[in-house]
Amino acid sequence: MNNFIKISKISLVLVYLVILAGSLVRMTGSGMGCPDWPKCFGYYIPPSEESELIFKSNHDYKSNQMIILNNEKLYTAKSDFRSSNEINLNNWILYEKHNYVTYNPVHTWIEFINRLIGAVAGIFTILMLLMSLKYWKENKNITLISLLVVLGMGFQAWLGKLVVDSNLAPYKITVHMLMALVIVGLIIYLIYTLKERENIVSDKKIKYLIIVSITLTLIQVITGTQVREFIDIQYELSKNKDLWLESPDFYFYFHRTFSLLVFFINAFLYYYAFKKSYNLKIISLISLVIFLEILLGIIMYYGDFPIFSQPLHLFLATILFGYQFYWSLFFIKNTNDLQIKNNS
Repeated sequence: MNNFIKISKISLVLVYLVILAGSLVRMTGSGMGCPDWPKCFGYYIPPSEESELIFKSNHDYKSNQMIILNNEKLYTAKSDFRSSNEINLNNWILYEKHNYVTYNPVHTWIEFINRLIGAVAGIFTILMLLMSLKYWKENKNITLISLLVVLGMGFQAWLGKLVVDSNLAPYKITVHMLMALVIVGLIIYLIYTLKERENIVSDKKIKYLIIVSITLTLIQVITGTQVREFIDIQYELSKNKDLWLESPDFYFYFHRTFSLLVFFINAFLYYYAFKKSYNLKIISLISLVIFLEILLGIIMYYGDFPIFSQPLHLFLATILFGYQFYWSLFFIKNTNDLQIKNNS
C-alpha cells in the first residue's frame, strides 16, 4: 500500500480517537480539568495531587505554573523564581480568563489525555503533509488539501484554547465538533483520491440522494450537540437522571423525530443501490451505524443514560458521516469527471 495512504489512514484513526476522547471529556465533565491551554495548570505533565497546587516555601517555580490560593483563586507565576517562606503576590498574576477554580485529578488526566491524543494526531497530519510533497508535480491538490488538514488541526487547537478560556461556551463546542468533521472529510478525500477504484459508475440520482443524506446527518449532529447541552444543564440542576428528560426542549423532539427521516432516506438508498446492483458494502455499514444510533438513542431515553452511551452515540454519528462522505465520492466525483470528459 502507498505509504502516504498508510499515514493518511493513521491520521484519520487518530482524529477519530480525538473525537472519541473529546466526547468522553464531555461525558465526565472534564472539559475544565485543565483550566489553561496548552499546558495544564502551567505544567507539561499535569499535577496528580492537589497538594502540588498549594503554595510551597523555598520551592522553584517555573513561569506560568499555577497555584490555588485560599481555594478560590488561580495565580500564575510571572517568571521563574524561588519562593521564600511566605507568599509574595508580586511574583504572581491573578488568572482572570475564567473563574473556574477546581482541581479534580480524574478530570485533569482525562482532559490531558485528550490533548495528548490531539497532539499526536497533529504530528501525523504534519508528516502526511511532508509526504504529500512528492505529488506536487502530478497533483497539486493532494499537497494543498494536506496543508488544509494541518491548518484545520491548528485551528482546532486554537479553538480548543477558546473553549477552555470561555469555560466551555456551548456554541464554541459545536463549532469544534463541526471542524473535526471537516478534517475527517478532507483526509477521507485524500484516501479516496489515491485509492485504486474499480467498477466506477455515474449516477446523478444517487449522487443527489447521498448529498441530502449527508446534510441530514450534519443537521442531526448540530441538534445533537444542543440536546447534549440541555442534558448538561439538567445534570447541573439535578443528579437524578429520571428528571433530566422530564421537560425536554424543542431540540430534543426535533432530534428524535429527525432520526426517522435519516433512517428512511438511507433505507431508500440501500434499496436503490441493491436495485442497480451497486456494491452494497458501504451502504450496508451506513445502515448498520444508523440502526445502532437509533438503538442507542432509545437506550439513553428509556435507560436513563447508561455510562458511555452518550459519547458512543456521538462517536457513531461521526463514523456515519465518514462512511457517507466516502461513499458519496464514488458517485459525486465520478459523475463530475464523466461530465468533464464528455464536454472535452
